[in-house]
Formats: sequence, structure tokens, C-alpha cells
Amino acid sequence: MQSPLNCKQARKTSSSFFTFGPALCASNYPTPSERYPMLQPRQPVPALQVPTLAHGGFTLAEDAPEHFSLIVFYRGLHCPICLKYLLELGRLQPEFEKRGVKIIAISSDTRERAQAMADKLKAENLRIGYDLPLSKAREWGLYISTSRGTTSIGIEEPALFAEPGVFIVRADATLYYGSVQTMPFARPHFDDLLGALDFALAKNYPARGEYVGAV
Repeated sequence: MQSPLNCKQARKTSSSFFTFGPALCASNYPTPSERYPMLQPRQPVPALQVPTLAHGGFTLAEDAPEHFSLIVFYRGLHCPICLKYLLELGRLQPEFEKRGVKIIAISSDTRERAQAMADKLKAENLRIGYDLPLSKAREWGLYISTSRGTTSIGIEEPALFAEPGVFIVRADATLYYGSVQTMPFARPHFDDLLGALDFALAKNYPARGEYVGAV
């Protein structure tokens, strides 16, 4: 798609007007920052509150980790890659906890679908959050996908769902690390994150990417 013109530009010539049409005038078209806000390192992250399957309600502001909260947004029950990813997260959960990191995995799935995922994971200590509003997913900068029907494992995709994201949030609720994906592939490896946390804690390494001034 070509970039939208503002309405005045679109009306300068009939060719511009018919190419873009009034519906794509810039005044009617959300900016990228409106569609996908970029969270800023060292700044507070959006509020986050979801129910969990077996650990009560989760409220990020009340999580109180020794060092960090690790928030893993996953696509949902329909995603076989998510299952493998969360299995690895559950396996390494004790290592994160040794480093003062609390963990939660969250999706926009219903409780029933989240429970079905938990039944596959068999990780009783892993907090599984569900019913993430897609408006909240977007606040966190997650991408939203539409359903493509039944997946390779025979499970129907929801009509809309959030794509993956991994965030490490300090105890003061400011962003330390963030990664979002447009697709289920090539997510951060949890063993790599463990090594990074060891370095960060040993060296008191600050969050990077904090500059928001003119360039």
C-alpha cells in the first residue's frame, strides 16, 4: 500500500484522489505510533492485570520480584511453537527464580483454552495468565493477527489474537528489556536471557535504548 496523503494533498489532483481515496487521507489513518506504541526502556510499562489458572489474579504493579518480572506473551493453544517455547520456560523457571526473577506466561486465550495449554505443559509452578484484552496487548506493542483457520495441530485459531512478546520489567515497573515478534518464529532463547541476566546483575548493567531525543 502506498503511504497515505493528507486530505488536502489528496484533493490537489483527481489522480491522487482516486489513487488514495478519502478513506486513506492521513487525517483518517492512524499513525504507526498509534497502532503500535513503542515502550521505552527505563520508563514505566503499561499497567497489566490478568487472571491466572492456579495462582490468583496477577497484577504487575504488585508482583514484587527481587530483581525482575519476566512476562512472556504467547499466541495461544493453537500454536505448536508456543507449546515448545513454554515447555522450555517451565524447565528453566527454577534458574530464573534463583536470579530473583518471577515469571508469567500470558495469552488472549479463554480460560478453557489456557487450561488446555497448561494440561499439555504440566508445569504446575508456571503462572498462566489468560483473557488478555487485545487493546492491552496493543498497549504493550504486540502485533495482532487474524485467524487463518485450523492450524497444523488441528486447533482453530481465534478470530483475533496477539503475536508473541517477551519483556523483562524491573521491580519498579520500568522496562529493562523488550522483544516483540510479528510471527511465531525466532523468539528470544531463555537460556540466552539467563546469561544476559547474569551479566546484567553482576555488572549493574542499565537498560539500553533509552534515548528519545532528536536525531
